[in-house]
Amino acid sequence: MKTLKPLYLIALSLPLFAASVRVYQTNSAGDMLDIIDPATNKVTMQIPVEAAHGVAFSPDGKRAYFTVEAESEVWASDTKTGKVVGKAPLSGHPNNITVSKDGKQVFVGIAVAPGAVDVIDTASMKNIKSIPVKGAVHNVNVTADGKWLIVGSVAASMITVVDTQTLMPAWEHKFKGGVRPLTIDASPDGATKRLFVQLSGLHGFVVLDWATHEEVATIEHPKEPKGGEVHSGAPSHGIGVAPDGKTLWANSSVAGGVFVYSMPDLKPIGFVKTGSTPDWLTFTPDSKRIYVANAGSNYVSAVDMTTRKEIARIPVGEVPKRNGTVVVP
Repeated sequence: MKTLKPLYLIALSLPLFAASVRVYQTNSAGDMLDIIDPATNKVTMQIPVEAAHGVAFSPDGKRAYFTVEAESEVWASDTKTGKVVGKAPLSGHPNNITVSKDGKQVFVGIAVAPGAVDVIDTASMKNIKSIPVKGAVHNVNVTADGKWLIVGSVAASMITVVDTQTLMPAWEHKFKGGVRPLTIDASPDGATKRLFVQLSGLHGFVVLDWATHEEVATIEHPKEPKGGEVHSGAPSHGIGVAPDGKTLWANSSVAGGVFVYSMPDLKPIGFVKTGSTPDWLTFTPDSKRIYVANAGSNYVSAVDMTTRKEIARIPVGEVPKRNGTVVVP
């Protein structure tokens, strides 16, 4: 891989004018961040960056933030132009990233021991605090009400829940396996009800009751189909509740696709074949499309959520992993 300097934006289509939805796809072994237009299912812009990993957005949709493994930094870019407008050094090698509900802070999981979450002030793009947690961090999620930061660790097999006002850990929960991706089941008012947590070695996910901090169910994916490839001890990696709250979608490397569950009862209702080693997923805000990053196939699958059919395969960079959706104003 070769770092491209000076930074520039590659525009592959007409510029963005009115509010529009864009899917950002990072490529963990590539030299570009790909930006997909769901209207055409094509890459419309690229930002040169070596080994981008996690991606998240400001609440107003004007900024994208992404971790850069090659530099151990967080970069900020303008979502209309793609121009990189800021960088912040991190305390160690990064993994996933999320943004506070008020947009004032970015939280970055540090994927090396002893484990921490770096806090970036978005106004200054300065690293203002490092929150110690147990175990190298794999993923970070802010709850819908903005009150809590959920920090998952593969090495420590646990989540640490941090108060976003005090930036201090509030409680922990230990699982039987390393914590992989997780997603949040929230009430209409934003209050957290349940967590759906993927674990190392589990072809499925665990359900954690938020109020009691107890595991209440383990959901195993159907045994068929199969024939896919599992990497890094993660048979199921990538999970999310649709924006309308009606379905839960969970990737399966074993099956080479994504399983669909009804909400809130978590009954399996479908499967969509996508590609090798599906690693992450993101939805359009209208719950009509889901985009699945296939890390072993170097393309993103666009899936119609109503028909549960793959409708496009979008070529992207090498080893696509994390992705996210933003509405650009």
